[in-house]
Amino acid sequence: MTTTRTLTDRYVEAALSRLPGRQRPDIEKELRASIADAVDDRIDAGDDPAAAELAVLTELGDPVRLAAGYADRPIQLIGPALYLDYTRLLTALLTTVVPAVAAAVGLVGALQGAPALRVAGDTLSAALTTGVHIAVWTTLLFAIIERAAAPHRTPPRPWTPSALPEPPSRRLRYAELITESVALVLGTAFVLLSPLVSTRTDADGAPIGVFSPWLWETGVVYAFIVLLVASLGFSYAKYYLRWSVPLAVTGSLVDIACPVTSIWLAANGKVLNPAFVQAAGWPASVPRWITIGIIAVSALTIVHTVAEGIRRARHR
Repeated sequence: MTTTRTLTDRYVEAALSRLPGRQRPDIEKELRASIADAVDDRIDAGDDPAAAELAVLTELGDPVRLAAGYADRPIQLIGPALYLDYTRLLTALLTTVVPAVAAAVGLVGALQGAPALRVAGDTLSAALTTGVHIAVWTTLLFAIIERAAAPHRTPPRPWTPSALPEPPSRRLRYAELITESVALVLGTAFVLLSPLVSTRTDADGAPIGVFSPWLWETGVVYAFIVLLVASLGFSYAKYYLRWSVPLAVTGSLVDIACPVTSIWLAANGKVLNPAFVQAAGWPASVPRWITIGIIAVSALTIVHTVAEGIRRARHR
């Protein structure tokens, strides 16, 4: 019985995730009642409960199409037979090609010795341009296929409940939270102890911190640590509390604030201690590469945070 309920729940959740929030309670009751009645009819006819539910869900078809019918809106941008393949291919291309192009442009700019801000700007511009081109040309390609191959198109593959997304694992998410907590503790300890523990010392034997003293003089380092702690706190809140728009938006803004601050600090040369760089004998290319790396990682973190927020909102 547990497996049967889980399969039904997965189907209902997949359908409701495509509907406006105000429509979900009524449609959920109607859909669950319809599924239960159809399953009971098959059981009364002699079917096994698990087989009965599987047959009912298969007859209902793809929950995305079912949700479109409830919402009374078409799902096709290209056409009903190709739309789902179109959106899946477009999503795959945007999430793989765009980051690869952005990384390549950033690497070339860094190797050419361009300023960090220019590298960051060129990288973001390349990502945006690539995304627009992928969207336009993929849409055009499917539009051509829709019109040229319509008379010869094979019927779409039948949908089965095996295509339902697997429910997320809370145990895995909790392990991620523990990892984030340990990383925060270790990272915070490293930053706070860096002025006291260092591999380089001055003429008086005092340690030379790897990070810029300006961070402590202005208190920016403490504000940054507060942002990190707040970000971790919202991660736990998202795990234990029910999803809501205010929680999601506030958490995403806090998550974005950390990499934005990192980009600003790196672009303005406020991360590394010049005295440490000189004492370590680093060539000029080393601080430049560190700056570029911080900007690139921070930019990717922002993109990931925004994409994850959109994904969670679509599945609520």
